[in-house]
Amino acid sequence: MPGDPKLAVVEAVRSAIVQGEYAPNQRLIETDLCERFATSRFIARAALQELAARGLVEFQPNKGARVRDITLEEAIEITEIRMLLEGHAAARAAERVSTAGAATLRGIVADMRAAVERSDLLGYIDLNAKLHGAIRDIAAHQTSARLLAQLRDQTVRHQFILSLGAGRPAVSLPQHEAIVEAITAHDAAGAERVMREHLQSVVDELQALPGASMPPVRARIAASQQPAASTS
Repeated sequence: MPGDPKLAVVEAVRSAIVQGEYAPNQRLIETDLCERFATSRFIARAALQELAARGLVEFQPNKGARVRDITLEEAIEITEIRMLLEGHAAARAAERVSTAGAATLRGIVADMRAAVERSDLLGYIDLNAKLHGAIRDIAAHQTSARLLAQLRDQTVRHQFILSLGAGRPAVSLPQHEAIVEAITAHDAAGAERVMREHLQSVVDELQALPGASMPPVRARIAASQQPAASTS
């Protein structure tokens, strides 16, 4: 892997966790990581320690590392914190957005609308993350951006579960459109308000979920969107 070997492994394992390749509570065996990512046990161990600091991995006595299972209650608390940080980011983005930045946000929202129209759930989820990331970039507040990226990683499984609910993208799309409209109009107070309202709706839907743990769901979404096999 090019660049810093540890950071490369951190990013690779992080991606595998948030994409659902590693399930909650699944053991992360150093020798397996070494083989998969062509690295040393020293670097694999250091990468796992970094991911533990980010809240994605935990170490158990005499059992090693495993993917941390974020409870529904914790996901709700994280989203409440995101509401404050992302509200601030949206307000700051409204104050700083350039013509090019506004065009980027409008383009992402247009792609999200197209994804809803063609029922592309995975595409919509990825564009959702892209939009929030673009807002953070425009806000240019490094500390909140770092914290938000970590918090979103911790709740990504619950976000997928929410996306399985009937009509969630159709509900969140106009919320995202309102956020972009306020930011591109340089309406800082409005941008903060609609961003908080959007994330409050996420909290409300999380609170309505059953508390039972679910397996990785990105693969389930992809499978649900595959054409049914023909029978003869």
